[in-house]
Amino acid sequence: MRKAFLIAVAGLLIVGCQTETETETETKAEVETKPEAETKTEVETKPEAETKTEISADEGWSTDFEGAKKRSAEKNIPILADFSGSDWCGWCIKLDNEVFSKKEFQEYAKSNLVLFLADFPARKKLADNVVKQNAELAEKYGIRGYPTVLLLDKDGKVLARTGYQAGGPEAYVKHIKSLVKGGKE
Repeated sequence: MRKAFLIAVAGLLIVGCQTETETETETKAEVETKPEAETKTEVETKPEAETKTEISADEGWSTDFEGAKKRSAEKNIPILADFSGSDWCGWCIKLDNEVFSKKEFQEYAKSNLVLFLADFPARKKLADNVVKQNAELAEKYGIRGYPTVLLLDKDGKVLARTGYQAGGPEAYVKHIKSLVKGGKE
């Protein structure tokens, strides 16, 4: 009886957490999905809390996809698009804390990447145009879990797909460099 109960609980835990392993560059970590309570409809009907479409410049992340494509074309560098659940996804928070917020990554990104954030927060309110843009991009790129990190060319074509990688900023920069060089999806 106890064994059956443990198997049932394990099954529920496995079903409750979606993983995405569609490419060789995908992470070893589980990719989280948006909580059921936070549906697309609920996000789209949130009141507009801010009119800005950009994250503060000192963070280096844009929330304007067309602007990111324009900068990518001007600088002839790829876009690193982070599809994230910034305030609820454990692996997204871990990726930000261990890699994206670190000096080593930021220094590399400053001259080698255009950083774009497509955020799907549960509590933080985004401008309606950003919510709409992010939903359209998630559908276009087939985003099924978070974090999903895409390397894109100036036209938005996928060069590579990845996510969380263990090892800190130095290992992640090395990983990104190999993806840019190899251009694998």
